[in-house]
Amino acid sequence: MKAVVCKEWGLPDTLAIVDLPDLVPALGQVAINVKAAGVNFPDVLIIQNKYQFKPELPFTPGSELSGIVYAVGEDVSHVKVGDKVIAFIGNGAFAQQVVAPANAVMPMPPGMDFDVAAAITLTYGTSHHAVVDRAQLKAGETMLVLGAAGGVGLAAIEIGKALGARIIAAASTDEKLEVCKQHGADVTINYSNQDLREAIKAATDGKGPDVIYDPVGGIYAEPAFRSIGWRGRYLVVGFANGEIPKLPLNLTLLKGASLVGVFWGEFAKREPKANLAAMRELMGWLHEGKIKPHISGRYALKDTPAALNDLAARKVTGKIVIQPEK
Repeated sequence: MKAVVCKEWGLPDTLAIVDLPDLVPALGQVAINVKAAGVNFPDVLIIQNKYQFKPELPFTPGSELSGIVYAVGEDVSHVKVGDKVIAFIGNGAFAQQVVAPANAVMPMPPGMDFDVAAAITLTYGTSHHAVVDRAQLKAGETMLVLGAAGGVGLAAIEIGKALGARIIAAASTDEKLEVCKQHGADVTINYSNQDLREAIKAATDGKGPDVIYDPVGGIYAEPAFRSIGWRGRYLVVGFANGEIPKLPLNLTLLKGASLVGVFWGEFAKREPKANLAAMRELMGWLHEGKIKPHISGRYALKDTPAALNDLAARKVTGKIVIQPEK
């Protein structure tokens, strides 16, 4: 089977496509023919050794996938050969085959296609944990989403709307904001040509948002936090900008506001039952049409470096996927 391999820390163009032996599952493992693998911003960081999760070299990047089971190890009973499944793993998804722990594999809901199945775990899992669990967003509240056209941003918009909230989407281009509108955003802000604080003030009648969802960091974090409403919750989701901001802590005092960390991977590991309940709610919303992953690009396995470069260059809206058989 073919796989993308990171042999040395570096940019996406240093990745290699290699032939490896077919994978055989051990006790408690499931072997899957990969049909689609979701591409996420942490993948760009992991191969450069810039992420909190640091695998040993060499390794195959990619953490979420969908596919068809071709073998199961002993002690696996909830899936069988031929089943269509979704899996979330530490690494290994950018390949034609993967072996996953059985507890990381779940059956695909009927009627779901492989691309959507590969695009829902990390982005929607992260945003559900952030918006529902950590922020406890309520119907009638207002949430500002920064970097709103990205995978987690669009997921946050849809989840916020499913909860009955009002959503302000902020992004860097009008084209990206149009995608945000299509996914339910009530108000949009182009922070490349609008003053962010003034635009937030106008969009909230001076009250500020109840929740701010920030997967970007960088220069927009402080003006956004200065605009937050009383008892607001500021969700620290990630730093796609590349810069970890430093916020004056007196702002939390003045606004009675909370800085809330969001680390979905650790949540899923520490609280698997809560994460499973969240995934079930997401699958229900997907079935009802309340959420719909936006897949803007599909790449062959050999084009994985290009996919990661496009993501790093912020050319992507929503999600992109690798199709190993393409």
